[in-house]
Amino acid sequence: MSDTRPEGLDELRNPATVEAQAAVSPTSAKVDVRDNATTLALCGNQNENLKLMERRLGVRVGQRGTELHLSGPSDAVAFTVRLVENLEGMIRAGRPIYREDVEQAIKVLGRGGAESLQDVMNSPVLKSSGNKQIAPKSIAQKRYVDAIRAHDIVFGIGPAGTGKTYLAMAMAVAALQERKVKRIVLARPAVEAGEKLGFLPGDLAEKVNPYLRPLYDALHDMMAVERALHLIEQGVVEVAPLAFMRGRTLNDSFVILDEAQNTTIEQMKMFLTRLGYNSKAVITGDVTQVDLPVGKASGLHHARSILKNVEGICISEFTEVDVVRHPLVQEVIRAYDRYDAAQQAAKALKEAEATVASGTAPEVAAGAPESDTPTP
Repeated sequence: MSDTRPEGLDELRNPATVEAQAAVSPTSAKVDVRDNATTLALCGNQNENLKLMERRLGVRVGQRGTELHLSGPSDAVAFTVRLVENLEGMIRAGRPIYREDVEQAIKVLGRGGAESLQDVMNSPVLKSSGNKQIAPKSIAQKRYVDAIRAHDIVFGIGPAGTGKTYLAMAMAVAALQERKVKRIVLARPAVEAGEKLGFLPGDLAEKVNPYLRPLYDALHDMMAVERALHLIEQGVVEVAPLAFMRGRTLNDSFVILDEAQNTTIEQMKMFLTRLGYNSKAVITGDVTQVDLPVGKASGLHHARSILKNVEGICISEFTEVDVVRHPLVQEVIRAYDRYDAAQQAAKALKEAEATVASGTAPEVAAGAPESDTPTP
């Protein structure tokens, strides 16, 4: 079972639908969803959503018609009631609920904050080509989307799987559809991720295409492939390596720089100074996954430190809690973070021991007993 635990049991939003049995059993409750369609959507395919709640929250969930019967530790039952009511409200608002939505909803409610679950997850950004609604799935993602709407330059910094590039792409496509911009420019530094790819055959476009594949994948997930190819052929959507940005001024554009941790300081400055009128730039990256040669400073890390107080620029930070991929991805990130912290602690201890050893050596020598050999 996950270590996600509810923090602070707020008052139930809709106490009329909940029949708490505190006098008989303080660890049980009943929630009446009231109609079959909403109940089916809430339970999920073969009750997968209810099974997820049981596994993640340590409660038992039974269904009888439109009623859900909950039992378990009192805090977990109260948290599950809040979760069910929030999910019910989202379904009634027309938002389909999938298994991954339940997973993220547990995180959002568990972390608390001013935003309610519906404020976070009922803020659609775009409908993809498959008619699936793209919306934030965490508080950090909601603030990130709001920052992109409110600022012209936004940095999205955090580990893999937090939706930094995907949401930026969704915002770009939405801006294009709403005619707020005339084109989308997607850029990425062509840096090998820890391996030597050797000589790549083909023309220039074919050589750099592997580096830009993640951007194409996200674009094709949001619009039909034929439509995306047509926009690329027209130049309305441009996918290019970062080197192609030099000397340009990008007006009426939504510009995304992905994998920005692999830019040098000079490249980052070059990119940021390309922005023209009526344009937005979103820079995404993970400062823990730098693939630059040893001795080269990351332009993303440098920019974060010198631009954090510049008005009009927003820096959105993500953590492993905001990962929206498979739940094990979050655990992998935490394991690597623990390993890195242990390595740093061991290194610091070794350096401290070396310093102490070098500092006490002269004192030992000075305090050593004098030789019995008489001085001639």
